[in-house]
Amino acid sequence: MKTGLVWFKNDLRLHDNEALTKAIEECEELIFCYAMEKSNYKKLDLGFKKCDINRFKFLEQSVVDLQDHLDKLGGHLLIGSDSAAQFLPELVEKYDVSDIYAEEEYASEELNLIKEIQDILPKVKFRFYWGKTLYHKDDIPFSISKIPLSSKAYRIPAGKESEPRKTLKAPTELNNVRKVKSTKFPSYKKFGFTKKEYDAAKPLLDGGETKALERLKYYTYISELLTGYRWTRNQSQGLDYSSKFSPYLALGCISPREIFETVKEYEKKIKKNQSTWWIVFELVWRDYFTFKGMKFGDEIFKTKGYKKKEITFENDRTKYERWCEGRTGIPFVDAHMRQLTETGYMSNRGRVNCASYFVHDLNIDWTWGAAYFESKLIDYDVSSNWMNWHMQAFEIYYTNPIHQSNKYKAQDLIREWVPELKRTNDIEILIPWEFDIPDYPKPIEIFSKWERAINLIKKLKV
Repeated sequence: MKTGLVWFKNDLRLHDNEALTKAIEECEELIFCYAMEKSNYKKLDLGFKKCDINRFKFLEQSVVDLQDHLDKLGGHLLIGSDSAAQFLPELVEKYDVSDIYAEEEYASEELNLIKEIQDILPKVKFRFYWGKTLYHKDDIPFSISKIPLSSKAYRIPAGKESEPRKTLKAPTELNNVRKVKSTKFPSYKKFGFTKKEYDAAKPLLDGGETKALERLKYYTYISELLTGYRWTRNQSQGLDYSSKFSPYLALGCISPREIFETVKEYEKKIKKNQSTWWIVFELVWRDYFTFKGMKFGDEIFKTKGYKKKEITFENDRTKYERWCEGRTGIPFVDAHMRQLTETGYMSNRGRVNCASYFVHDLNIDWTWGAAYFESKLIDYDVSSNWMNWHMQAFEIYYTNPIHQSNKYKAQDLIREWVPELKRTNDIEILIPWEFDIPDYPKPIEIFSKWERAINLIKKLKV
């Protein structure tokens, strides 16, 4: 009798999961597991955990939801609390597992973990299946080593010559090892969090495949918000200005192909326009960063980047801490940074502005900013995060946070997240240093390049 082990990682779903599908087809009985990596919660030299409490809580919700789905099919989910390198060998020995099924990885941390486990289990067959991107890595018109340096050079050939593979149905029954019961998700205490931190944590969204598919249905057919996405995506307040699919994509609670198929169906039944094109474009962009991250490997985590550019950074720790805490004195930046700390999420507009200010105004090593975002973001994706920061440091023009706060009418956003400025008028709230505003910090520095934007704000009607 062939006993297989399905090792869930960042593919926390039943639908469109090739590793799960193949395991069900090929094995008489199965074990299902998820392993926490305690090392993900260690404290970095920068002064914070590699993964903070909102990420922990969103992951917990997602894993528990997966467990509920498996239980409803008569399955189970065994959850390890230290590392897969310890947990998987224990399960292999206990249940006489011959084959391990899992999603294929590409980043060094994950690959090193897999290598460690394979060395411990030389007799076990490991079967990996690619499932992270819209286009399968074997279907794009480039080898990984030949991925173009510009997104356009990738996107146009990929769009013309590639087609997403069809989604796989969620299973309706499972071949389980008998008398195995699901185990509880480990306590926050094991990972160094306090009860106060855990109880206070409120990720912007609830995690899990159930919520992911509900969000997809809501954003498309129920609300038809997708039709206006192209024109709302640069906002920063509320839930409905953007799809909010990214946290679910990050943990694999939803498949990019599932989103693609729904959008294509929406185009036929509701409306096809720039918005529907744009959301597919962003899935393709996500692919591009993944494949580019695969091409350059650990170079994307280094200060010099994959282009090996020399930049002298000031790296003032006081300025860094003020940025992290949302106390820079620049309301547009501070509102977004406080939103990130509170909810584990920040809009695309916020990310661009906070990163640009960090690198080009505060002159701090961009990898410090990328590490902070990694700690906080519930939609943290290794390539998307580090490649976006890399681009901000080396490839994108400066973004003026004063001009942007005015352009995107950020007054209400600032009032929501910076209570010290709640009672100011629409001019004062954007440039409070020009007025006598108590309790809110003075800016780290006022730059001459902001002068025109400041003068435009002063001319606003209140």
